Amino acid sequence: MSTAEHAETNRRDFLYIATGSVAAVGAALAVWPFINQMNPDASVLALASVEVDLAPIAEGQEITIKWRGNPVFVRHRLPAEIEAANKVALSDLKDPLARNANLSDGDPATDANRVVGGKEQYLVMMGVCTHLGCVPIGNEGEYAVVEGNVRHGGWFCPCHGSNYDTAGRIRKGPAPENLHIPQYAYLSDSKIRIG
Repeated sequence: MSTAEHAETNRRDFLYIATGSVAAVGAALAVWPFINQMNPDASVLALASVEVDLAPIAEGQEITIKWRGNPVFVRHRLPAEIEAANKVALSDLKDPLARNANLSDGDPATDANRVVGGKEQYLVMMGVCTHLGCVPIGNEGEYAVVEGNVRHGGWFCPCHGSNYDTAGRIRKGPAPENLHIPQYAYLSDSKIRIG
């Protein structure tokens, strides 16, 4: 093989590689808009976290906020609600796990594991029944605290009769799990960030 033939082969190989590289880059650039359109919209990314001011929530009051398209219950519990939740033996619970995104997966469903220490009066949890995804009604159910004629705490899902106690733990009905606690953190004594 002469030097001229060898040079021609190298030149041809270079042209094949260069053409293939340009074609691969062109294909990637052509496909990128289709891949990029699968990323979340800016409005969804804006809802990745939400801040909640707890100061206006009176004792015994509950608010519902929307986070990532789902309701989140934020309840300022009465001392009687906290006391009722603390009296429940773990053996009486249908779901023994805390279901708290701020803790390890296997932590027990004690009232202390469903709230942030030192802030036991505030219960923050997803407002989605773990049976079929309905929204439970607050201050209802067999496990609400009754003072006079007023019911405090407890949640009831009327669709199939799931009853949750004052810590959002499933006590009766078809729901398999406690209401889930989203990941959240205190930014100050009266403000939290969910997500």
